[in-house]
Amino acid sequence: DPNNSDLLYCQRISSTPATRLDVINLQEQLDMRLQQRQARETGICPVRRELFSQCFDELIRQVAINCAERGLLLLRVRDELQMTLRAYQTLYESSVAFGMRKALMAEQGKSELERKLVQLEEDKRDLERQLKETKANAEAAEKKLNEQRQVEEKKHMEEINFLKKTNQQLKAQLEGLIAPKK
Repeated sequence: DPNNSDLLYCQRISSTPATRLDVINLQEQLDMRLQQRQARETGICPVRRELFSQCFDELIRQVAINCAERGLLLLRVRDELQMTLRAYQTLYESSVAFGMRKALMAEQGKSELERKLVQLEEDKRDLERQLKETKANAEAAEKKLNEQRQVEEKKHMEEINFLKKTNQQLKAQLEGLIAPKK
């Protein structure tokens, strides 16, 4: 009874060699436990790994009953595979960490480039505004210069006309003085 703590349960390991039926039962048990614990069929799955590891341990036990040397060799194979698997696990974890660091660095670089782009676009708008102002100032200065030139030309023409008129008057007066009186 599980409620009675005074009792101790013990499972005995059979020393009789495994039969074909034992292997089939082991396979069925493995399939059932994989389904019960919802182990993933592909990819990395700790549940599937644990269940296959237990199954492999049982197979090693069954083989070791028939041939101790073969059982020991399988133990060595199992230990080597577990060591290799741990190395791959460590490599995978460090690769994931490296990938995350690179992704973060790329994201930071992207953010910096986006800030730079915003700044450059702002600078471009400022330069376009300055260019527009400079063009407007140049056009205004050119217009003012043209107006001043026209005023100067008009003033100059008026002065020339005045001087021509004055010259004709003076010429007429001079001819009047020089001409013989009749």
